[in-house]
Amino acid sequence: MSASSYAGLKRLTKAHKMSIAGVAALSTAALAFSLVPGGVEEARAVSTAPVAMEQVVAAAHTKSLADQALAQKAFAVKAKAKADADAKAKAEAAAKKARAEKEAASRGAVRTPVFANNLDGWIKEALWIMKKEGIPGTYAGIHKNIMRESSGNPRAINNWDINAQNGIPSKGLLQVIYPTFKAYHVKGTKFDQYDPVANIVAACNYAADRYGSMDNVNSAY
Repeated sequence: MSASSYAGLKRLTKAHKMSIAGVAALSTAALAFSLVPGGVEEARAVSTAPVAMEQVVAAAHTKSLADQALAQKAFAVKAKAKADADAKAKAEAAAKKARAEKEAASRGAVRTPVFANNLDGWIKEALWIMKKEGIPGTYAGIHKNIMRESSGNPRAINNWDINAQNGIPSKGLLQVIYPTFKAYHVKGTKFDQYDPVANIVAACNYAADRYGSMDNVNSAY
């Protein structure tokens, strides 16, 4: 290398050194500028990340509880509505059944007819009761035996036969003694041997048991 070349190289080298030094300084500053702020943000992000996550979890938990509360409330409302509907349906069914039973009872109820207070009326009333009780007998058969036994007098009494001698005289339209009347008395009629309807029904009940029907009785029985 010549002396002039060496001198030029020496000059360039100094200039380059100055340039390199400046670039290095700038690079260092830039590096420091780029690293330091980034490091702070990164550290800040790292330090705040757990707090943010806790907030997210807390918010999710709160929402879950709220959703559960709403679901429970909706279920309770639905359950109450169903219970009310069931209770209403049950009450309506019971009311309907009660109305139906009342109407059926009203339709099935047999009104007691008004009977005349005479022999004809007594026989007809007795037959009305006998029909309900399943006791056989006809108007003709009852009337025939009444006329033979008492001539239609409800206060008739036999004070001379064996029954009278035994202290149990025959009484009433069909001349029934007390033991027979007591044994064959039909509930719903008066417990009185002289009552015309009670006397006829009890006598017909006895005749049905012993003879099959008052119609089959043609003499003292």
